[in-house]
Amino acid sequence: MTSSNAERPTAEHVPAEELARRQGIRPIASVDDLARPDLFELDEFLADLYASRRAGAARASPSSRQAALGGASGS
Repeated sequence: MTSSNAERPTAEHVPAEELARRQGIRPIASVDDLARPDLFELDEFLADLYASRRAGAARASPSSRQAALGGASGS
């Protein structure tokens, strides 16, 4: 009977630093390197966020909204 490990191909362990070197990845020099002003429009993003929150609040039942807010029901 053969062990299941003997049948599986084994992958060579490569440290993250070596993978980064092989792929030509360099450390970030400045947080400004992460800035992507063209990624999305802030006003569009916020409008969509608020709309999705309003839609979620509208779907919630009154009792679940009161429970989420820590309120008492009808007493």
